[in-house]
Amino acid sequence: MNKLRLITEFEYQVPQLERGYAGQTLYVNVGSGEIKARPVTAEMKEKFVGGRGFDLWLLWHGVEAQTRWNDPANEIVISSGPCGGITQYPGSGKSIAASISPLTNVVIDSNVGGHYGPYLKFAGWDAIEVQGKATEELIVYIDGPAGKVQLLAAPAEAPANTHELGQWLNAHFAETEQDKKVLSFVTAGEGAEHTLLGCLNFSLYDRKRQDLRYKQAGRGGIGTVLRDKKITALVVKSFPVRGNSNHVADLKLVSRVGAAMQKEVLAFDDQQNKMRKSGTSYLIETMNDYDLLPTHNYKFGRHEDTPRIQREVWEEHYTQGMPDGCWFGCTMACAHAVDDYEVRTGPYKGQKVIVDGPEYETIAGCGSNCGIFEPWYLLEANFYCDTYGLDTISFGTGLAFVMECYEAGILDKEKTGGLELNFGNTEAALEVLHQMGRGEGFGKIFGQGIRRMKSYFVEHFDADPQFVQDIGMEAKGLEYSEYLTKESLAQQGGYGLSNKGPQHDEAWLIFMDMVNHEIPTFEDKAEALHYFPMWRTWFGLCGFCKLLWNDVVDPKNALTAEPQKIPHHVENYRQIYTGVTGHEITTQDIIDQSERVYNFQRVFNIRLGYGRRDHDAIPYRSAGPVTEEEYLSRQERYDNQLREWLDLDPESMTLAEKMATHRRYREEQYEHLIDAVYQRRGWTNNGVPTPEKLRSLGIAYPELLAVVHEALS
Repeated sequence: MNKLRLITEFEYQVPQLERGYAGQTLYVNVGSGEIKARPVTAEMKEKFVGGRGFDLWLLWHGVEAQTRWNDPANEIVISSGPCGGITQYPGSGKSIAASISPLTNVVIDSNVGGHYGPYLKFAGWDAIEVQGKATEELIVYIDGPAGKVQLLAAPAEAPANTHELGQWLNAHFAETEQDKKVLSFVTAGEGAEHTLLGCLNFSLYDRKRQDLRYKQAGRGGIGTVLRDKKITALVVKSFPVRGNSNHVADLKLVSRVGAAMQKEVLAFDDQQNKMRKSGTSYLIETMNDYDLLPTHNYKFGRHEDTPRIQREVWEEHYTQGMPDGCWFGCTMACAHAVDDYEVRTGPYKGQKVIVDGPEYETIAGCGSNCGIFEPWYLLEANFYCDTYGLDTISFGTGLAFVMECYEAGILDKEKTGGLELNFGNTEAALEVLHQMGRGEGFGKIFGQGIRRMKSYFVEHFDADPQFVQDIGMEAKGLEYSEYLTKESLAQQGGYGLSNKGPQHDEAWLIFMDMVNHEIPTFEDKAEALHYFPMWRTWFGLCGFCKLLWNDVVDPKNALTAEPQKIPHHVENYRQIYTGVTGHEITTQDIIDQSERVYNFQRVFNIRLGYGRRDHDAIPYRSAGPVTEEEYLSRQERYDNQLREWLDLDPESMTLAEKMATHRRYREEQYEHLIDAVYQRRGWTNNGVPTPEKLRSLGIAYPELLAVVHEALS
């Protein structure tokens, strides 16, 4: 290893993992240089489990009510969970990163693949929390085999952007080819430094390619926090992954349940979604068929050019065949990538690079939502977002908003610095992306995110405040992920009522609600918006990928009493958790574990000054048609709804009257939904968890009760 200047060093005894836990967490302050170990208590494991739960617990105790995202006191916390890193059950390599978000000003949590989280645990740490703000660029290096944690000065020649920085880090920390297999990095890039949309890139060494790939903790700007702290990289060197690195309680049980699920994936994936072959890109065609694919800033749900960017196109681009995954032992292996893509624009023009993906969210957000149906552009944008450290969801949704503002006359070439940001303009889209990477021009405005752009456009460009509020697809300051929700009240709630903002990983209910009509009443929807967010939260506590729960299913599931919940998979996870930890749990215990963390996060948001009813508002386009063009594109549907829902005759109404009536009705429906969900969750009508609710969950800690009592006073 080439010598880097050592600032401080901490030695530790690497513990034997027991039942999925190392038993300690790592605290690093990059401002003061303090490094120390903290014990994982029985209370932490019982009440917060791991992953997102540990993140929130450590973050809560690291910050104060007045802490903001760019304060030294803000932390980045990363944890995998007790089941993270097992190799017997597919989709067990996930980690969760958390911080106070630059976009939302509240807690953001973002799940991610790659090797860093499991390797961190195998190196002896259940979580890492990084606090402080450095005065020079630093690398945090955890050397598990040596039992050392070091703060190292990053020299000026270290590359700024991830795809080059990863190679530089390998050259400095991998003394042998074997070392490359046990190293993982967390990095960001210039885009993360110059915008609020920064993502974290988690590396994995792809043994087939003998090269690095990256997965993203994309949401909420945690990469921006990393760069604000002047952290070049978090580096971990692990021990080699073994079949029982987690030292589980019952390896036979874990292996038996895992083998059954592996068999199910191999038997049914090719008949269902073909994720082993095409990853999440299969969703493009499905969403388009059901009028759910966001197009032209969520105005429309389908487009005639969609076949140009759907599954078959990406199957031709993806290389290495099957499997192509992000963690060992995953038969789903849906994390496909494109080798030797030759970059066409920007600072890396002419380089041949690996593009990891693109995944559905990137294809829909940067593609159809912006009226762009060019595969090469999507590969280009995917690569640059990743290496610059920019969230592709926030970039795509933000670009769609900007493009509609351009076509509506709010923006013009003078205001954008010469960019013609109309729908479909690939050249302008890539140029604004490069400006974000450089921190220049209109890219600096764009890089603040949709919520701040709305205010800026009103103040500086005389935009209509109501119009930009209606079409700016963000809630809580976080840009929407890529599903059209106009006809799914439950999915509107899934976005608006999520603690962190509109992200589909907590509640994806469109098909249950809109397509299959399985949750017709407010009570039904509220129950779904209780169970499914709690169930999905649990994956982030333990280290699981959610795709293996519902994207491949034994057909016998259709004969069960509650097929939407996929009960035999729920039982799988219950047994895997028991097999890893030795702690016997029920299905209800799973929901209870998640409820504790979910309510804790809600109180955390309230502590930071948010987390009440007005914070759960959504833009109107999420609920209904904002423009005449939108209404007319589905006029038969909307007119029939006036007849069926309100017993009105649309023939006797003007277009303006019909749109206003729809708006009143749809907004009232959302408010009724909020009432029902709050009641089901045990919250007040203003969205505050009651003291009784906290007591029932066993988290009525004095500091939480103090926040709740103040909010209720």
